[in-house]
Amino acid sequence: MMTETYSPPRISLLQLFLRFLRFGCLAFGGPVAQIAMVKQALVEEDRWISPVRFNRLLAVMQVLPGPEAHELCVHLGMVARGRIGGLLAGLGFMLPGFVLMLGAAWLYKDWIFSNPAMAPVFLGVQIAVLAIILRAVQRIGTHILEDRLLWLLAAASLGATLLGVPFWLPLISAGLFYSFATRPAIIASVLVVAILLAYLTSDAAPVVKANIAVSEAGVIALFIAGLKGGLLTFGGAYTAIPYVRADTVGRGWLSDGSFLDGVALAGMLPAPLVIFATFAGYVAGGFPGAVAITVGMFLPAFAFSMVFFERLEAVVENPALHNMLAGVAAAVVGVIAATWLQFGQSTAQRATDLGSSALIFAAALWVVWRWKGKLAAPAIIFVSGAAGWWLNL
Repeated sequence: MMTETYSPPRISLLQLFLRFLRFGCLAFGGPVAQIAMVKQALVEEDRWISPVRFNRLLAVMQVLPGPEAHELCVHLGMVARGRIGGLLAGLGFMLPGFVLMLGAAWLYKDWIFSNPAMAPVFLGVQIAVLAIILRAVQRIGTHILEDRLLWLLAAASLGATLLGVPFWLPLISAGLFYSFATRPAIIASVLVVAILLAYLTSDAAPVVKANIAVSEAGVIALFIAGLKGGLLTFGGAYTAIPYVRADTVGRGWLSDGSFLDGVALAGMLPAPLVIFATFAGYVAGGFPGAVAITVGMFLPAFAFSMVFFERLEAVVENPALHNMLAGVAAAVVGVIAATWLQFGQSTAQRATDLGSSALIFAAALWVVWRWKGKLAAPAIIFVSGAAGWWLNL
């Protein structure tokens, strides 16, 4: 019986880059569609690696923070041509979305945002994005919140976020709680320390300005905002939203409405959804800000695959790490839910007709709950924008 062989073909660095650039140009429909496209081409047709190895690789990427499809491309580029191949594959996959989002952000900031006639359209789009995010919270929660303790940790994280507790405290506390759930003494100690730190560090929710800030953000601060989002993207790109929002909207560099517009555009482009960070960076800090926040956002995805992957499979098998990450992921669900509530409050304050706004939200939520195709998000966003214009929200 012949043994099936799997190996990437001899390919130049330019050919490798162009191959993944093509994937990037066709990367519509979110991570599921993107991963399926790469698997079909490189595993099933070209047989770069075996299906078993691909599934194991995907499992590792799902545990790590960062956009899974992008991390897969980086690793497959390494399989073909080493670390330089991984770098070129990752750049090729993200480049089309980055360029398109830069163009969209430029049009938005310099031409569209200042047009009063577009305000009802964007409000309709923002309402649709709220429905999409709520559906994402439900999907992420279904996979992560597997027992009562995880639900409790998510609820505690939601409350802490609404009270203005710094993001790191719920994440660390939840990870420790779930890791030592069977050791009451340690849990009691963690609880006491967490409450004390929450009391000392809590603050009011960030003040969100109604319009784009007149002063531009710092490049270093935007890089850190992107890096924070890249390191805390557990369970999907939507989990990066709260952290990028806190460091951009929370500092008054752009409004909640503009931020939601960026998320909407990201859902319509061929790119990982975290490309919304490029939009936020451009609106807040121009081209340098867009580059800085994008580098920060994607840096962990490159680093984990290119530097640490040889050790990751063994580390990920550690049950203690699984429990820690499960607790952290539960806290992230709570943080996203709290951010959704804050987005909802901000959007409701801008709406001139709450009844029509609620109708658009209910219709968008119903469609996103029932329609699972890769064109669902763009269609919902487009129709909701048209409805906002027609109803003159």
